[in-house]
Amino acid sequence: MALHSDRFTVYVAFHFVIIALLNFTLATPGRGSSSVLSLLQPYDFLYYSGVRSYFGEEWVKAAELLEKAIVTKESLFRVRRQCHDDCVTAGREAFNKLDIEEGRLWDLWTFDWVQQRAECLRFCIGHSISPAGQLPVSTDIEYEFSSRNPYNFLQVTYYKLEKLQKAASAAHTYFVANPSHLEMRNNIEKYRRMEGVTEDAFQDRELENEKHWVLYDSAVQYEASSDWVQAAGKWKASVNETLRQTDECRVQCEVASQRLPEDRGVDSVDGVFEKAAALSLSLLSCRQSCVTQVATRPGRISSQEDFLPTQLEHLHIAQFKAGDISGAVQTLRSLLLFYPSDKDSLDNLQLYYETLGGDTESQGTQPAQEIVRYISRALEEKKLLYFGMENLDFSFTDPDLWTPEDVVPESLRDSWRAEKEKINERIKEQEQKEEVDDSGFFAGGPVHQVGVTITMDDKVMNGTNRVVLDGVMTEKECDRILQLATAAASAGDGYRGRRSPHTPHETFEGLTVLRSVKLAQDGLVNQSDARLLHELGERVKNLLHSYFRSPSGLFTSFTHLVCRSAIAGDQEGRLDLSHPVHVDNCLLEPETNQCWREPPAFIHRDLSAILYLNDNFDGGELFFTNRDAKTVTARVKPSCGRLVGFSSGPVNPHGVTAVTSGRRCTLALWFTKEKLYRDMEREEAEAMWAADGQSVVKKDNEEAEGGAATPGRNARNQASKERSKGRGRVTGGKDEL
Repeated sequence: MALHSDRFTVYVAFHFVIIALLNFTLATPGRGSSSVLSLLQPYDFLYYSGVRSYFGEEWVKAAELLEKAIVTKESLFRVRRQCHDDCVTAGREAFNKLDIEEGRLWDLWTFDWVQQRAECLRFCIGHSISPAGQLPVSTDIEYEFSSRNPYNFLQVTYYKLEKLQKAASAAHTYFVANPSHLEMRNNIEKYRRMEGVTEDAFQDRELENEKHWVLYDSAVQYEASSDWVQAAGKWKASVNETLRQTDECRVQCEVASQRLPEDRGVDSVDGVFEKAAALSLSLLSCRQSCVTQVATRPGRISSQEDFLPTQLEHLHIAQFKAGDISGAVQTLRSLLLFYPSDKDSLDNLQLYYETLGGDTESQGTQPAQEIVRYISRALEEKKLLYFGMENLDFSFTDPDLWTPEDVVPESLRDSWRAEKEKINERIKEQEQKEEVDDSGFFAGGPVHQVGVTITMDDKVMNGTNRVVLDGVMTEKECDRILQLATAAASAGDGYRGRRSPHTPHETFEGLTVLRSVKLAQDGLVNQSDARLLHELGERVKNLLHSYFRSPSGLFTSFTHLVCRSAIAGDQEGRLDLSHPVHVDNCLLEPETNQCWREPPAFIHRDLSAILYLNDNFDGGELFFTNRDAKTVTARVKPSCGRLVGFSSGPVNPHGVTAVTSGRRCTLALWFTKEKLYRDMEREEAEAMWAADGQSVVKKDNEEAEGGAATPGRNARNQASKERSKGRGRVTGGKDEL
């Protein structure tokens, strides 16, 4: 639409009014022709009703209302989207008149277009949603659903109703967004062992809204295994899904009811234009915030900065290595729209041109049109928002690092530059910072157990707080624990071989101390072997507590007997890892050498250990790297009784090479200095032995506490309280080594 310069300022003001009028009209719930009973009811009311029924122990009613709240919220978003699409053309004739040169009634035509579109949306939404259901919900309710707390209540509710498959599904869905919730993790392990619960139950019910992360992680995995054709396909799909999710978020900002300025307590806003501007700026800010929302993983507090440009960077590299040079040129040109003067990108573009040789047609490939539209739209919105900051006292936080300086008004540039300089300085400091382990552990202490020798120390392993001890177990003890694993597997329930969470080429099995005790009570495994499994945890803890000279007490956080088996006939051409490089208590971001200590990482872990049980398999070596996840600093070959211990923090990124044949079994252990995060399952096992009149080995000096994940009166009580300003990509934080 061509607008003359003498009308531009007026048009900017009317832009505010247009959006404000549209949202003001929608903010007043309309009446539809449908029966009130058939309309969507407020999902916040359904949720609160379900919570009340939960605390009243009306389990059937609670399940019905909580499920209905979830479904109603999903339906509300679908209706809004559908109405938005159906009303796109409403008032198009009046809108087209705005571009007529001789037209002098463009302000009235603008109102005509606004009214027609608002009338269409109001009728469409009112036909499916009740008046109360159209009102905005509170920020508390938004928090409850973003943290997936309804599934926390549903997990307990379905357990009470003995609907274990549904309980497991709710538990898994909640845990995806709350991975530091220890009780829920333990509950999930219990569900896996319950009769009637299948692997199909452990699916994320909110996956539809997180498809871009699934594609992102898949692309990272293919890239790590150098499968560039598959990686390029996944990165392309991830970019497209990210754009789709962003568009969906923006539509919800536009169609959802907006609070009026006075609802926000802005008493000084009196005029129509001022109110319209305040409301429209809020809408534009909402649209911009979609960048952050889409770039934030479930359960994460901070978003991944430069999420879309980062994907484009990975995509053009994957396309180039896969032989799609023309596609790489188009993607790189798209990336240059974000950072036009980036030297590395310009050098890569020149390399691609040289590779193409005389193919002038491919050299002239233009950026992807969807990226061009994305950039153009974002820049126009930023201009309006910065205009509001400069002239209307509006507060706006730009979600993007790529915003060009010329978008920022002159009066704001000094503060904008200063803030940007601070960010750059922090990044440089992190890059130049010498690797220091602040865990409080100091390698080199005594090893008191007879027969245990130090095979590798920090110097040999080229790192900090790393050790390899041999002779921790005898051959006979290794055989007993391997027999325990085999017996537990033959018992079926609780020790199922399933596809590894890290690779499709291996199966994965796990057994906890508590489960082994229960199997022993049922006569399915040897009682002495179950007790040995427990005792080995104490043995490892005592050895590492002494060697690393821990100044404080050390508590066992988790003990897991893990076996990984190569899938026969599925190993040819395999390039991936059994377990990708990660850090145990923070989220490793190899591109920036950062490791963010925030959920969903297991931030309470302080010390990690792997106790090997066998070596009759191929592959499966533990290796350590620098933070780039590429530079290998040490390798450890498995053998019976060999213990690897290391601090769990960012000085020790590690991974496991592919198991290409045979079965690799280890005892994985994690320890913590915080009593709060001790392993409650070990205590439950010890309590069971005590109840049977059996003595137990000396354990952590602490009292047992309950482990049921029962939500408290405050619906937020199970959510993580961690807050961080960090960023990062999830590349670790798994429970198996």
